Amino acid sequence: MTETLADEYPEAAPYIQKAVDEHGEDWVLENYYEQRYPLGQVMAMPEKEDLPLYDADEHDTMTEAERVEMYQARGAYRETLRTGSKPDE
Repeated sequence: MTETLADEYPEAAPYIQKAVDEHGEDWVLENYYEQRYPLGQVMAMPEKEDLPLYDADEHDTMTEAERVEMYQARGAYRETLRTGSKPDE
């Protein structure tokens, strides 16, 4: 990771770097919102566009509304697994 990212996000940079080392830059960018970004609940996390390996011409990003929708759907899915019933039942 670049010095700037480590300076701006000292807690998050090691987690991002470890994921890059283990899985590669493409995996991190593809799975950022699902695997890394939730750490934002306990520490400051950079937006995907702020990562030094992000290229706007090559990679997609999600809007805040899309992220909220995704996390709500995942929460509903986990609740379905936990209770063994569908949300509408």
